[in-house]
Amino acid sequence: MLVLTLSLSVHEASHAYAAFRMGDDTAALSGRLTLNPLRHLDPIGSLMFLFVGIGWAKPVPINPSRFSEAKTIRHGIVYTSLWGPLSNIILGAIAWFLYCAVYTAAVGFGWVSSSVILVLLQLFNTLYIANMWLAVFNLLPIPPLDGYKIFGALLPPKLYYRILQKERIIGLAFILIVIFFRGALFRVLNFILVPFDFIIRTPIAWLFQQLQVALGLPPMIF
Repeated sequence: MLVLTLSLSVHEASHAYAAFRMGDDTAALSGRLTLNPLRHLDPIGSLMFLFVGIGWAKPVPINPSRFSEAKTIRHGIVYTSLWGPLSNIILGAIAWFLYCAVYTAAVGFGWVSSSVILVLLQLFNTLYIANMWLAVFNLLPIPPLDGYKIFGALLPPKLYYRILQKERIIGLAFILIVIFFRGALFRVLNFILVPFDFIIRTPIAWLFQQLQVALGLPPMIF
């Protein structure tokens, strides 16, 4: 619950902040420019996360016509949509850094078997995994996910509006895939996660392995 609450709140608050940076204060006026989870969590969507594995939070309201700081409306939409998944990637990277830091300190001081250390390691590892999943899932170019808004805004206008006309059909088909073919979807997401792990997880683990060697500790495999 802690990981879910924190990750979704950061995701939605980042959308609100990005829109505010673009000149649109709609989300801020709606009380969404905050990390308070009560402003972001959707009751049904949260229950779906807990029992099904896939859910949603309350969408952040934006008004693209108020993007006074964006070069174009499409640029503002891409920027605002991108900051949700990007915030999860950043939070995941911080969580993995803390995991390696706590693990290294625990090995150095002989605290590996401490119950507090084990809880912290589980928390940071879960936080990393959950945020990488949220980022990759939301980057899928399927409505109503962030990836659809990013992908759609980059398409030629004629093609974009053609896809927009079929948005509900595509979204409904995706929901059916999530419900009936969840296992296949998870396998696809796990495949997409491979380069994310290589770019984020591997370098951080390598840095801490070098630190362990410098401290005279046996390098641990994270």
